Amino acid sequence: MKYLIFILLVFSSLKAFDYKLKPIKLNENSYYFYGKEEYFSPLNGGDISNVSFIITQDSVILIDTGSSYEYGLQIKKEIEKITSNPIKYIINTHHHPDHFLGNSAFQSDIFATAYTKNEITQNGDLYIVNLVNIVQSAMKDTKVKAPNKNLNSKILDLDGYKLEVLYLDGHTKSDVVLFDYQTKILYSADLVFHKRTPATAHADIKKWIKSLEELEKIDYKFLVSGHGIATTSKEPIKENISYLKYLDETLKQSAKDGLDIFEILEKPIPKEFESFTMFKEEFERSVINLYPSYEKDLK
Repeated sequence: MKYLIFILLVFSSLKAFDYKLKPIKLNENSYYFYGKEEYFSPLNGGDISNVSFIITQDSVILIDTGSSYEYGLQIKKEIEKITSNPIKYIINTHHHPDHFLGNSAFQSDIFATAYTKNEITQNGDLYIVNLVNIVQSAMKDTKVKAPNKNLNSKILDLDGYKLEVLYLDGHTKSDVVLFDYQTKILYSADLVFHKRTPATAHADIKKWIKSLEELEKIDYKFLVSGHGIATTSKEPIKENISYLKYLDETLKQSAKDGLDIFEILEKPIPKEFESFTMFKEEFERSVINLYPSYEKDLK
């Protein structure tokens, strides 16, 4: 904690990182900010995930808040260019830092599941320390602000604007998906990565596939994934299922064959995944993270 305070004090005197944010309009009241399909770096300031917002009659609903305090401030300014409605509500879809570290830029009610709230409360400072090391000065003034409202109902009614809440898992132990009946927009968060290789740091592959199969049944007009461009297609869901099955089968067979991690990483990229960004990096991280459990299961 002392290290974190010292680093943030040093960064507090630096110039704010310019994210150059521009909201993308989906319809008359729905927008999203498109995060770069990259890993955290000083060049992108941690802007690697999508953040969405819905303008209602009396307020703004913000879905996730990005990786830093400064990112949160800048999306607030962009939203204020579009509407004078206050940003009254925030929904944190899960506990990964690129989705909640902008919370402290807002004076809003923040909704999350009990699991996500606990993870943010318990480990938020550790995420900041990690990102300070990677992203550096863009983390200026970033502090942990935990959710203050429990998300536990199937329908979330915010000043008369209703969203269906799906409580799923697989990417993490608690992944919230939101479906807007009015616009038929599905906000899948990180259960779906569009043409960007899925990250599996806290993944349960079997549960993730099951969740994706549930999402595939939904009749949506737009899909806003956690990473990658928004789309009207169901292909991203199918592609994610296919990738996760490939990852699972590859690790299972490799364990049976007695391969080591380096031998797995030498395998060629399947053609169906060649268009995925960050395949090499995320596949490597997944193998290193998940393979020991596959080897253990054989014993």
